[in-house]
Amino acid sequence: MPAASILSELSELITSTIGDHGLYAVFLLMLIDAVLPAASELVMVYGGAVAAGAFANQKVVLFGHTFEEGWSAYLAMALAGTIGYTIGSVGGWAIGLYGGRPYLERHGRWLHLDEQRLDRAERWFDRWEGWAVFLGRLTPVVRSFVSVPAGVLEAPLVRYTALTLAGSAIWCFAFAGAGYAAGESWEDFHHAFRYFEYLVAAVLVAGAAWIVFRYVRRRRRQRPAEESAAG
Repeated sequence: MPAASILSELSELITSTIGDHGLYAVFLLMLIDAVLPAASELVMVYGGAVAAGAFANQKVVLFGHTFEEGWSAYLAMALAGTIGYTIGSVGGWAIGLYGGRPYLERHGRWLHLDEQRLDRAERWFDRWEGWAVFLGRLTPVVRSFVSVPAGVLEAPLVRYTALTLAGSAIWCFAFAGAGYAAGESWEDFHHAFRYFEYLVAAVLVAGAAWIVFRYVRRRRRQRPAEESAAG
């Protein structure tokens, strides 16, 4: 499956980047994931495995200080992910707040936020109210599409940041803990994780097919009106 192959190559790119740049890569990738999906599950799991010393010559280093393999390295990785994601979330909130809905309706495609996704996000916030941010941070895929709509809907910054920090901490510490526990069994764990990649690939293919179907159906409905207007 081509999509699965692409995802496999992407996962290799992510893990090699973390292997080369450690904490800095985890911080940056999680910052991006706050606005655009960046495989945060894989990022944190692999970061946890690095902290456990599962790979030779891959260390947890911050500003020249090398963390010993074990608890301190795990804590550093989990905090790097949590802080990076929280900062990225505040940036996404600011984009939504100052850009507003009209701006996003025009340019939201660059953030994978079309009008329908904004409508779904608004319904999500209406349904869960104050807990929408916290629950969103713990929901795969959805978690990357909470920040900007939260700004559009003018979620209070302090409460928004606190709920984001709590949710992202749970996410990062849990997935980093899974990688840390896997340790030297990373290859077996990663092999099992590929089934998740195949599932994601199937969802992407189905989603693309659905988008094409809706586009074709909409064009067919518009064509008679356009022909009538031209006539």
